[in-house]
Order: sequence, then structure tokens, then C-alpha cells
Amino acid sequence: MNRRLVATLVAAFASVATCLTAHADTPETQQRNLDRYTPYLQAPVDQFQYWSLYKWQLVGAEKIVVWTTVKDAYLLTVEQPCAKLQWANGITLSTQQSRFVSRRLDYVNADGDRCRIIQIQPLDYARLLKDQDAAPK
Repeated sequence: MNRRLVATLVAAFASVATCLTAHADTPETQQRNLDRYTPYLQAPVDQFQYWSLYKWQLVGAEKIVVWTTVKDAYLLTVEQPCAKLQWANGITLSTQQSRFVSRRLDYVNADGDRCRIIQIQPLDYARLLKDQDAAPK
């Protein structure tokens, strides 16, 4: 392949990736993701054990799903205002009690904002994945 074709292909893939990334953060996409998780939410809990943050996903202005392992996920609702959460590239969770994240005591830290956690709901992520695998394609 000549260099011009390779450069054109790289630019095209970069443009598509940028569009997909921007689309993933839209309020509509966040709402669709929240709607997908809602049937799998369990009753609110006061705390959960926390060793590390595996991944996270914003699903609303004040809602975030955090995975502490590949299979353990929680929907956190934070107190408003938490303006920087919408645009954060990364987050951390505070732990006032050793190795536990607690509602009302702990925070989601997003680009300098400390957003108090006001509700924690476990997400039955294993059941969600099982149902997705069983769904007709």
C-alpha cells in the first residue's frame, strides 16, 4: 500500500473512533444504558467492599455505575451539584472506612469535584450478561 492510502485510512478510522466516543457520552446514550441496567438493580445498601476500581460508566448527571471486579457492579447516585462528573476522564472513590465505600460518608472524586454518594444499589451484572447471551440476535 502506498503511504497516501495508509494515511487516508488512518484518518478515516480516527474520525469514526472520535464520533463513536462522542456518541457514547450523550445524555440519550446514558439514559439508554441506565434503562438497560434498571431491571437488574437490587435494593439499596449502605456500603460495599472496595479494593480497586475495575471500570466505571456514567449513566446520568448524578448516576454512575462502578465495577469493583469483572462481575461486581454498583449504581451510585451522588449529591448535586457534581458538574465535573459529566466530563471526567477518570474517577476515584473515597473510603472513610477501610476497604468499604459507604453512602453519606464517601465520595466520587471527579476532576477536583467531591461528589457525596447518597445511594448505592448493587447491580446483578451476572444476570444481565446471562439474559443478553440468551436474547435472540
